[in-house]
Amino acid sequence: MKTTETPAPLPAESGAPITKTDVRPAPPVKEKKEGTVLNVFSHGVLVIWAFMVVMPLLWAVMTSFKDDRSIFSSPWSLPDSLHFDNWSRAWTQANMSDYFLNTVLVVGGSLIGTLVLGSMAAYVLARFDFPGNRFIYFLFIGGMSFPIMLALVPLFYVVNNMGLLNTIHGLILVYIAYSLPFTVFFLTAFFRTLPTSIAEAAFVDGASHSRTFFQIMLPMAKPGLISVGIFNFLGQWNQYMLPTVLNTDPDKRVLTQGLVQLAVSQGYKGDWSGLFAGLVMAMLPVLAAYIVFQRQVVQGLTAGALK
Repeated sequence: MKTTETPAPLPAESGAPITKTDVRPAPPVKEKKEGTVLNVFSHGVLVIWAFMVVMPLLWAVMTSFKDDRSIFSSPWSLPDSLHFDNWSRAWTQANMSDYFLNTVLVVGGSLIGTLVLGSMAAYVLARFDFPGNRFIYFLFIGGMSFPIMLALVPLFYVVNNMGLLNTIHGLILVYIAYSLPFTVFFLTAFFRTLPTSIAEAAFVDGASHSRTFFQIMLPMAKPGLISVGIFNFLGQWNQYMLPTVLNTDPDKRVLTQGLVQLAVSQGYKGDWSGLFAGLVMAMLPVLAAYIVFQRQVVQGLTAGALK
């Protein structure tokens, strides 16, 4: 059986129209190569950054299960056996349990108060036009740029005159005031991206402003609340300067104060394993919160940036 060979296409004569099928674009080899090089470079930078962040954390966790001799003799090796007594010693003898409880009370109360008050203020600033709206908004933004170190001395006297010095609820109020500017700034931009038609439909059905906010608008702002809540949790959990100035009672110390005290006392005793165990105890809640809510944090940031 003979096959007929397809003749090669003849070049177009001068003056003859050239169709789209006659001209075939060359593949963009150069752009593809540049994109591959850029991806390799960006992934390499991310791998290096992840190594720099993860390795100190893993080393601290690994060291918390060693004895004092192994920490100095073989700092980079795995522990020969898991010394859980380091954790129990730091939890009981170093009073880390009391510091942990005080921190949970302070951060829990301040986080709830910050989210409630910040969301209410942000909703009003984002949804209602009234005289002084922009002025109040820029006051909150100005609070973000004000150095907290300049306010420590007057803040100490204000808290002392109110009878809130060395108290848990006094520290909660200070934490709320410290976190409100960023919370209002973040949530105001988020509430502006939410559709107004749903709130208008609720007003037509006879819902009040408070009911519309708590039952309709606040659930819609859940991604933003989770994102700003995580940021406030990290900042309040790791806060050291404010409790050092306003909370001098040894029985009401928070974790950051307790770690400094543990570093001083255990340093003289040579109990470095207990010090690392206390450090990991203070670090674990922050890591757990971010690992659990990392997807919600990203969703909240992107939802607040796109309408």
